[in-house]
Amino acid sequence: MTSRPIAHIHAALPDRPFVVAQLGQSLDGRIATVTGESQWINKEEALNHVHRVRAAVDAVVVGIGTVVADDPKLNVRRVSGRNPARVVIDPRGRMPAVANLLADDGAERLIVRAKGCAAPLPAACEPIEVPLAGDGKLAPLDIVAALFRRGLRKILVEGGAGTVSGFIDGSAVDRLHVLVAPVILGSGKPGLALKPIDKLTKALRPAAEVHILADGDVLFDCDMRSSHGG
Repeated sequence: MTSRPIAHIHAALPDRPFVVAQLGQSLDGRIATVTGESQWINKEEALNHVHRVRAAVDAVVVGIGTVVADDPKLNVRRVSGRNPARVVIDPRGRMPAVANLLADDGAERLIVRAKGCAAPLPAACEPIEVPLAGDGKLAPLDIVAALFRRGLRKILVEGGAGTVSGFIDGSAVDRLHVLVAPVILGSGKPGLALKPIDKLTKALRPAAEVHILADGDVLFDCDMRSSHGG
């Protein structure tokens, strides 16, 4: 497939954070069935693309819900490259002591949690404390800033859908990669769920590059900083 989406990451300016968010979904916008099955919605080339992105960034971020539900490894296995730092957003200390992403493979393992959280950390994990925002959540821009201060400049927000949606609503995403599989589920868990709008003029309309992958999935590479209503 084209290397252009990865080139955008490599070309990111060094003086500010650069955040890529990714989501894999069906043609009708579902990321899982009603029972939660999601593993084979996207095909091999889409999975390869995600691993290429991981290899191009400094950190990969997921929410604690994704860790509990899917127990991802978040490493680079399908392509050559180094493993990025693995970051879990866990405001109140729910991180399991045993999880795949805690494997000791040389990558940093970081837990982002609310300032003052007293829950114990799993071995080999380091905390990053962020103050709770007014809505009782951790603000995406605060998380990104904390990671940037640690030297993690290029960041992939990989899941789940709620975390990706929160980062988009929080204006913390530079590019959004949506991998669409030509399959229709008809029901199940939806992908993006953003704050409601009342008029189409308020809809996000990012400039997008479209790439058809070799096995039929389609990648929409969206420039969220160019997004405008209308």
